[in-house]
Amino acid sequence: MDKKEIRKIIATRVAKEFKDGDLVNLGIGLPTLVANYVPGNIDVTFHSENGFIGMGPAPEEGEENKNLTNAGGQPVTLLKGAAIFDSAMSFAIIRGGHLDCTVLGALQVDAKGNLANWMIPGKKVPGMGGAMDLVTGAKKVIVAMEHTARGAVKIFEECNLPLTAVGVVDLIVTEMGVMKVTDKGLVLTEYNPQFTVEDIQAVTEATLSIDENLKEMM
Repeated sequence: MDKKEIRKIIATRVAKEFKDGDLVNLGIGLPTLVANYVPGNIDVTFHSENGFIGMGPAPEEGEENKNLTNAGGQPVTLLKGAAIFDSAMSFAIIRGGHLDCTVLGALQVDAKGNLANWMIPGKKVPGMGGAMDLVTGAKKVIVAMEHTARGAVKIFEECNLPLTAVGVVDLIVTEMGVMKVTDKGLVLTEYNPQFTVEDIQAVTEATLSIDENLKEMM
């Protein structure tokens, strides 16, 4: 699969996790694509930590507004009824527990639901952003990421990079499958039929339990 297909598979599957009326934050990078694949029969409101709710899909080429971007600086659109506000209000929404879900990427995630997504020791980083607030303030945390990074494992028994937060991840969605974080570790609930369960385990350091109702990835 090429990168475009991988990202579409992940974003499409994540979008199916939302319920009608949800308020959802999408992290920068791959998670921003999720807004383009929300089923038409549900009403989801997207929050952007740089100060608005009511984010729509990406604008058509040539229709971008340079003054309207998401937290990653990418052009976005606003839907009818959207609201724009300052950072204090934006983080009051996050820290006040008003987000039903946040979707973000990861450098590493592990069997205990620990998340590492802000720093690689020895490399310069712009800062942690709002991730630490988002994953502790949202009611549900979904990690949306490619299963490996240039062939290197990203799903561990225990993260070895500096943690963003401890025990916060609820669900991991990759191009290979869907994994639920439980008290007993990671449970593979769905798999991409392009891969076998053995293929998935081979590139996952954490031991995967197999759901008794394992099904093909939606």
